[in-house]
Amino acid sequence: MTDSKKIFLDTAPIVYYLENNELYSSRVKKFWKIYEDCDYITSAVTITEYLTYPYQQNNLKQINAFYDFIDGMDIEIKSINKVIAEKAAQIRAEYKFFKTMDALQLATACIAGCDLFLTNDKQLKQFKEIRCLTVEEVE
Repeated sequence: MTDSKKIFLDTAPIVYYLENNELYSSRVKKFWKIYEDCDYITSAVTITEYLTYPYQQNNLKQINAFYDFIDGMDIEIKSINKVIAEKAAQIRAEYKFFKTMDALQLATACIAGCDLFLTNDKQLKQFKEIRCLTVEEVE
């Protein structure tokens, strides 16, 4: 049992799982076992980041696998709206080296009320509003 109830999934953990990354897929699977009773959220940014390469390759199998995974895990996908965009701007103003896409992901997590952000971007651990956990830290 964990203290977290609502977890935001950054793009990297999804990539690691779907592509069966030899370094990290087992850690992502372990994370999902530990946090199996939680609600999962991601944003439309994840769709863009993940699906770009499969669309370049015209890989419909990989595109369908992504959506099957999202549906199977019951991951809620949040749209980027004005409130999230403004929060992302505030985040980028405070954390000057955060990229726009990362700020949008963090802002979505904040606005959605997430209490944990799973990523593998160590830089995001600086963020103070939500606990950020890297896949590397899952043991």
